Amino acid sequence: MNYDVAIIGSGPGGYVAAIRCAQLGMKTAIIERYNSLGGTCLNVGCIPSKALLDSSEHYHNAATNFSEHGIELKNLKVNLAQMIKRKADVVKITSDGVAFLMKKNKIDVYTGHGSFLDSKTIEIKKDDGTVDKISAAKIIIATGSKPSFLPGITIDKKRIITSTEALKLEEIPKHLIVIGGGVIGLELGSVYARLGSKVSVVEFMDAIIPTMDRTLGKELQRSLKKLGFEFYLNHKVTGASAKGKEVTLTAENKKSEKVELKGDYCLVAVGRKPYTENLGLEKAGVKLDDRGRVEVDEYLESNIKGIYAIGDVIKGPMLAHKAEDEGVFVAEVLAGQKPHINYLTIPGVVYTWPEVASVGFTEEQLKEKGAKYKVGSFPFRASGRARASMDIDGLVKVLADEATDEILGVHMIGPRTADMIAEAMVAMEFRASAEDIGRMCHPHPTFSEALKDACLDASAKRALQI
Repeated sequence: MNYDVAIIGSGPGGYVAAIRCAQLGMKTAIIERYNSLGGTCLNVGCIPSKALLDSSEHYHNAATNFSEHGIELKNLKVNLAQMIKRKADVVKITSDGVAFLMKKNKIDVYTGHGSFLDSKTIEIKKDDGTVDKISAAKIIIATGSKPSFLPGITIDKKRIITSTEALKLEEIPKHLIVIGGGVIGLELGSVYARLGSKVSVVEFMDAIIPTMDRTLGKELQRSLKKLGFEFYLNHKVTGASAKGKEVTLTAENKKSEKVELKGDYCLVAVGRKPYTENLGLEKAGVKLDDRGRVEVDEYLESNIKGIYAIGDVIKGPMLAHKAEDEGVFVAEVLAGQKPHINYLTIPGVVYTWPEVASVGFTEEQLKEKGAKYKVGSFPFRASGRARASMDIDGLVKVLADEATDEILGVHMIGPRTADMIAEAMVAMEFRASAEDIGRMCHPHPTFSEALKDACLDASAKRALQI
């Protein structure tokens, strides 16, 4: 079968690229090695983790906050099996929705492991041993990423686990040890901490969420400690082993002082690496960089004409929404259009509670560049809406150019900041000043007023509600 475009991988980047290609009149095929569409994000990543985060947050609020609201409950308990079932139902409905979109847009779906035979031909090996071959004028690699591992640590998927296993545990851990203080470890650690687990985070760097503005990491660490988290920063893991129902982890700090932790589960969450193995890229002549990523130009085309790559397999943050934007971008490039991606305005979000959201330059990046900037901030503790909902942890921090007042970065930790960050993204996309946002009317009382006041503080040190 011949196609205008074929896409390997059906995650957020792949399926969105397929839909946009079909909308633009291209005969399109998509190849997925697993039986359900949606990739890591939909099946074992973004969607199921948010389902469990929401369920655990409901329980935590019922157990700790409802009485303050005048709601009395008795015999409250966790039904973990039902939480996991609800998560699975959410995943299935969403995956079925993607399958419907493929059918609606007349996109041919191939199930099996896709790999290049040459730069125009893809072989698809099915589970039953049969093989399909298709050819396409253009091919998009959208195979995503897989968990990274630490050398010397064996993932048994029972006691020493990855995020995939953490999403389907049959019991609430008594003591969950998390290796890695990044997004995945903190989100899944939050799920089980809310349900009663002791959670210990071991992080090699000197801060959690170290790639984000350091103010956010400090604030988040303070909030998570209230939830019962304990942190071992600046610690290098030297070993982890499981015996029966017990896991033993050893680590040491920069002074070579040793720490031993014992728990019943250990989650290895040290990041992800691009999935570019076993794709036959060498047969197509596609070049990879030293981190296993496909090398691409400004149009996301590889060194081989007609082969493109998007999402986690190329440079940049491993984010579902980044992959989606790149999928649309490539589809429109193939159609002869002139699309646009501003990587500076792609946000990062951590779905703990309080939520963390960030867009633009961090203060550390601006200092490294030698840029002259202003800082404004506003604490949620001073927000009437936050006090009404008992969500007073966190703040909004705005960075603006010292001379022009243009917004250079916005960093939030607090209630619903994952949604609030969109306003900052729009502002930066249109190169708004801090004063612009500060002079716009925001509904009262809302969490969004915190951004307005942080902008007023950055622009002229005149926040209205402090």
